[in-house]
Amino acid sequence: MPTQTQGLHHVTAIGGAPQQNIDFYITGLGLRLVKKTVNFDSPGTYHLYYGDDAGRPGSLMTFFPWPNVRQGRVGAGQSTTTAFSVPAGSLGWWKQHFADLGVDSTVSTQSSDEERLSLRDPDGLQLDLVASNVVDPRDPWDSASVPAEFAVRGQHSSVLTVRDAAGTARTLTEHLGLQLVSETADRQRFSAGPGGAGHIVDVVADPRAELGLTAGGTVHHIAFRVPDGATQALWRSQLVDQGYQVTEILDRQYFTSIYFREPGGVLFEIATDTPGFDIDEPLLELGRGLKLPPWLEPNREQIEHAVVPVTLPHENNPALSEGDDR
Repeated sequence: MPTQTQGLHHVTAIGGAPQQNIDFYITGLGLRLVKKTVNFDSPGTYHLYYGDDAGRPGSLMTFFPWPNVRQGRVGAGQSTTTAFSVPAGSLGWWKQHFADLGVDSTVSTQSSDEERLSLRDPDGLQLDLVASNVVDPRDPWDSASVPAEFAVRGQHSSVLTVRDAAGTARTLTEHLGLQLVSETADRQRFSAGPGGAGHIVDVVADPRAELGLTAGGTVHHIAFRVPDGATQALWRSQLVDQGYQVTEILDRQYFTSIYFREPGGVLFEIATDTPGFDIDEPLLELGRGLKLPPWLEPNREQIEHAVVPVTLPHENNPALSEGDDR
């Protein structure tokens, strides 16, 4: 039996203007910015992490925001929709909330126990808020703009679009340990671990879909959870034995990662739950300062001049007397 994922860890997408990204995901979606760092492979741009109060795995959405980024193309070989879990009965509130912000949204029913509010972020990224009859037990981030009774509980699911679902399904079930739980003519739902919100991957087969182009408004990769480095190393060995081209284990400071592409072309990451986001700043101050890994710290002055200045809404760190921070 292969090593099995515990569910979704995070989704990483490409954004545009960093301040616009921050304003939408904190004030619009009601998430907390839990880390402001840089793209370790291109430190002239930010890597922004949003999630619950502590940035727990399964709550996270992250961005590489490039000012003046060219627009990407959503298509085959990508995660094409990122869905967040919200309480049953909350979509009316959310629809009005987004209308007040000038954001169009549409409510649809996918099944008898699941409703979706679909919208796009300022860069065109497709987002869904999923209200299910199955209670999501995770605690939300109680922000000033989104009361806890309506707030996002964390990731719900990711939708993968591929031309041929057979290889993707095999990777998910045989090599990542998910289970097929439902199926229609063009969509399969897979579930990890205990199932439910934060453990779901939907695969849509569209043989005529144009290949996606990864740029602004598209998902770069989705990440699955693994508890620790030892399990990750074992999993990497198993994937290599199965013929996948897997990266070495990479230090992302707040977790370690490996990456590979599944047969449909979607970039997968396997990320550890540890050490977490409070290793370099207190929980109350998450996201305030620009945090760099030790190997980039000698270049701090150069990096701070390269990235675009941004400010955070006061609600990101409500217990502190000071509000905004570079």
